[in-house]
Amino acid sequence: MRTVATLHPSRREVGDQRSPLAIDLQPMRRRHVPQVLDIERRVYPRPWTMTLFLSEIVQRSTRFYIVARVRRRVVGYAGLMVFGDEAHVTNIAVDPDVHRRKVAARLLFALITEARRRGATACTLEVRVANHAAQGLYHQFGFAPVGIRKNYYAETGEDALIMWAEGLQTPAYAERLAALAARVPEPREVG
Repeated sequence: MRTVATLHPSRREVGDQRSPLAIDLQPMRRRHVPQVLDIERRVYPRPWTMTLFLSEIVQRSTRFYIVARVRRRVVGYAGLMVFGDEAHVTNIAVDPDVHRRKVAARLLFALITEARRRGATACTLEVRVANHAAQGLYHQFGFAPVGIRKNYYAETGEDALIMWAEGLQTPAYAERLAALAARVPEPREVG
């Protein structure tokens, strides 16, 4: 009998495929980057490098990178860049084995919460034009399309949809987050 080690849990390990996954949200650290890169390689045709992630996570005054973990395993990650009153979601990725388990929603909730905490009044991101599932999630958080970046994803020639969420500091946006909190399971913030 041959034993194969894997970083990806079996379906039995992650439980019911329809229910939210029990995760912890933590700041991304150097020790998480190898597992982040495993996910990065699974979901992107041209993944970021270890050097790029390491250079991002040390810029704490303008960056915010987090991981979602199940026990000791990273199952998702996200990043945010904040300059002045604008924030930019640099990436959100979830292990394909745990898609549709509300991991991305919790990561995005944590990013938006941090952007607001840092005083951002607006947030932007780019998403593949064909990625309707992600666009639906972003729309729930108030992101609206404002333009197209032609051939943004050079490795595939795909266009990016530019989306913005405005008024992050307004009472109306606080109400939007409160309503989302009722649907997005805990944890929604970095613990």
